[in-house]
Order: sequence, then structure tokens, then C-alpha cells
Amino acid sequence: MPSIKQFQVTFDCAEPERVARFWCEVLGYVAPPPKGFATWEEYQRSQPPEKQGSWFACTDPTGAGPRLYFQRVPEGKVVKNRVHLDVRVGTGLVGAERLAALEAECTRLVALGAVRVELLADEYDSCIVMQDVEGNEFCLD
Repeated sequence: MPSIKQFQVTFDCAEPERVARFWCEVLGYVAPPPKGFATWEEYQRSQPPEKQGSWFACTDPTGAGPRLYFQRVPEGKVVKNRVHLDVRVGTGLVGAERLAALEAECTRLVALGAVRVELLADEYDSCIVMQDVEGNEFCLD
């Protein structure tokens, strides 16, 4: 059985470009326009009105991370995500040093429109549960 070499993470959302640009800032990703277009604006203008703004994508400039794809859906978010991203900012850190790294990143992301939900911490580990600009949960880990 062959193994999968690449995958993308898809987000259902109301405003694909807004959510994608948030995640570009969080992860240091870039959003090159679709092939054959100089800008996203040029691409959007080429689409029929009902398709304009229906999707947006961004990629890891190093090529190491998965492509992120954001698609407009008519329904809003109703329940907690079954799958979420863990943004790894505290890897290898423990105690107060780990909490300081998590809190610093939390402050940066709140300024971008994220919402802090709660700090989960015990004597062994900690993370901060957050929501992106459309309420999708993710963790600073």
C-alpha cells in the first residue's frame, strides 16, 4: 500500500480570505495567487460573481508544512472542532519558561483577532486553547 506524501488542511468558513490571512500571520505562511494570475484580486475579478471569494489558499514558504485551503460554506460553526491545529511554540520548554512563550504568542495572536479561551496547565504540561477569527479552536502548545 503506497504512503501519502502530501496533504492539505481544509477549513470551512464564511470569509476564506480573512481566515487564511490570519493563519498566514500565525504560521508565517504565504498566499501566492493561483497560477496564471499576478494577484488574488486579479483572480477574483476573473470569476463569476457567485464564485468570487469562495476559496483562498496559503502555503508554507519552506515547503515543510501542509497547504492550507479555506472554502466558503453556507452554514456557520455550531459545535467544537473535532480536529484542530496545535501551534507548537513551547516545544522543549518547561515550567515558567514554557508559560512565558505561550503567553507571548497568545498576546501576539489576540492582536491579530484570535480569542483566548483558557489556559490548561498542570505540573507536567500546559497549553492555551484559543479561537481564530471565525471561532475555530486551536491550541498554543
